[in-house]
Amino acid sequence: MRKLFLSVTTLIVALAMVACGGNADNGGRKAQELSGAGATFPLPYYNVVFEQFGHVNGDQVAYGGIGSGGGVRNLRDKIVDFAGSDAFLSDKEMAEMAPVVHIPTCMGAVVVAYNLDGVNDLKLTGELIADIFAGEIKMWNDERLTAINPDVKLPAEAIIPVYRSDGSGTTFVFTDYLTKVSPKWAENFGAGKSVNFSSGQAAKGNPGVAGVIKQTKNTIGYVGSEYAFAQKLPYARVKNQRGEFVQPSAASISAAASGVIPADTRCSITNADAAGAYPISTFTWMIIYKEQNYSDRTKEQAVATLDLLKYILSGEAQQITSEVHYAPLPAKAKDFSLTNLKSVTYNGEAILQ
Repeated sequence: MRKLFLSVTTLIVALAMVACGGNADNGGRKAQELSGAGATFPLPYYNVVFEQFGHVNGDQVAYGGIGSGGGVRNLRDKIVDFAGSDAFLSDKEMAEMAPVVHIPTCMGAVVVAYNLDGVNDLKLTGELIADIFAGEIKMWNDERLTAINPDVKLPAEAIIPVYRSDGSGTTFVFTDYLTKVSPKWAENFGAGKSVNFSSGQAAKGNPGVAGVIKQTKNTIGYVGSEYAFAQKLPYARVKNQRGEFVQPSAASISAAASGVIPADTRCSITNADAAGAYPISTFTWMIIYKEQNYSDRTKEQAVATLDLLKYILSGEAQQITSEVHYAPLPAKAKDFSLTNLKSVTYNGEAILQ
């Protein structure tokens, strides 16, 4: 498996590349420093891809995992080159800012991780998950939980839900799913980057939620699959539309994206009606302005931003996804994204020819 964080040696090499003006793979332009902020969900993947991109192009990418909501705010304030978000912008959000382009970077799964002594195989339905996070199912040995887990010894302990304290695309994906499978959840909570959970413990970012679950018995929470894997947390098999109890994998996440994808790639793939689909799957996006001349950015900076996105869409970068517990984009999403990048301009002129 590739290393997830920049090593000292890699950093020295990368800085040397910047000092020397990059390499031939960036078209001979001066190497750039790019900045982005947003979702923590894809951060393990981005750590690897940004490092590899630095090797290839000489450009350096600084990314702050502050949550999707924070990333979008930074883009709206025009202080970053791109925002990372697990939630595509709504029509209302799109109307409140200059035109943007959504570029999906990979697919992943939001898993329902837990900490229960002696329990390594838990099955859950969407309705049960909704009722747990709504505070209606309060005990682990509730008869509705034991009924679908007859071979599992669930403790007579109170359930401690763990949720995000920050505005989060992961929360949006999770609650988008719950809204589709539970009319009660849809009526009382709905889908959003921030939701007023009725009980439990809040934590910041995917790392924070995973850390609380790791350290606290009888907890349950929603996190990106890579964070559960890194903390060695078990996660539930979740019932999909076809009645299958599915664990997330590259195959089950990809199955969730087998339906229609719109040209702008803004779509939800939760609760997909497909055989073998993991029901809490999602795209994650980088969002950029369609007109790249803002906040004194240079054309070279704009070109470097598009070079980064083209690299992420490349076969080399997409191959990395499965190494860090994500899934590659379907061909249709990549094709739409490359077409959409051709609409990006600097001073009104297309950057890509």
